[in-house]
Amino acid sequence: MTATVIQADAVIVGAGPVGLFQAFQLGLQDIRCHLIDALPHVGGQCIELYADKPIYDIPAIPLCTGRELVAQLQTQVQPFAPTLHLNQEVTEVERLEDASISVTTSTGQHFVCKVLVIAAGVGAFQARKLAVEGARALEGTHVHYRLGDASRFAGQDVLVLGGEESAVAAALKLTLEAHGPRSVTLMHRRDVFTADPVLLQAMRDAVANGTLQLQIGQPTGLFATEGQLHALQIAIPDGNTLERPAQQLIACLGLSPKLGPISQWGLVMERKQLVVNTETFATDVPSIFAVGDINTYPGKKKLILCGFHEATLAAFGAAAIVHPTRKTLLQYTTTSSELHRLLGIA
Repeated sequence: MTATVIQADAVIVGAGPVGLFQAFQLGLQDIRCHLIDALPHVGGQCIELYADKPIYDIPAIPLCTGRELVAQLQTQVQPFAPTLHLNQEVTEVERLEDASISVTTSTGQHFVCKVLVIAAGVGAFQARKLAVEGARALEGTHVHYRLGDASRFAGQDVLVLGGEESAVAAALKLTLEAHGPRSVTLMHRRDVFTADPVLLQAMRDAVANGTLQLQIGQPTGLFATEGQLHALQIAIPDGNTLERPAQQLIACLGLSPKLGPISQWGLVMERKQLVVNTETFATDVPSIFAVGDINTYPGKKKLILCGFHEATLAAFGAAAIVHPTRKTLLQYTTTSSELHRLLGIA
């Protein structure tokens, strides 16, 4: 069965801060858009790398965390209701004969849009894989890199591997499932975890009351029979190894950005970045723009606030393509009745 083609004015690749603000700026130009991101949530680097760390250089916001910035951007873009397509990667981009852009994702979704804006930061974030023999063959059935639907682990021994907040949060969530796993174990190479203090205290309390088991060590082997995981071999700090029952392993080892298929889209690149002009931040392919850390030009600075500026000018460039018969005017949200209409302000 052929997938339904989604017709769109604009598609944005990347739902980080710059991608979200790009959707807002396109909205001010009366352009509705679809946002695609490889992560299962919006926020990009802000959420994955410094969700709770301070940011001091956003104009008029003396201090906010990455999580707070993303929340504010989501609130700001709400009037334009961009459609989100998460947990999928753009795999193919092609300019068609009628000057529109064909976009295909890893889940088989197919878009045809008038303009494409690439706001992919340093690339698509992908889970760091478990470097233990046999892990790849068990991916998706017994080895996982995200918690997902916790109910699927009911009645099983689950081991969560990692020392960051994602691992601690996943382990705690499993302990709270009404019909949850038979046992939940949190494992890290040392008894040091990085997470919100409230979360850490909840984890220690769960260990103390026996609802969560804590294992210090590193996995060195997987024991599986006919594709069914039943135990892990673990190296512990005293130099010995032990075997621990587990039918499911959730490895929260962090994410790393990969440039991925972008390099195959036929766009001019320089040092793994897309070359753009600084008038509209268009690439060398008509109707394709690039904003944020993915682009390069003389004087480029990889700052969120610079990405916001780039997104603004890219929106004006996109407007000339999406609305070719309209005169693209500079209007101010303070006074423009047209912008107030678009923003839904009475």
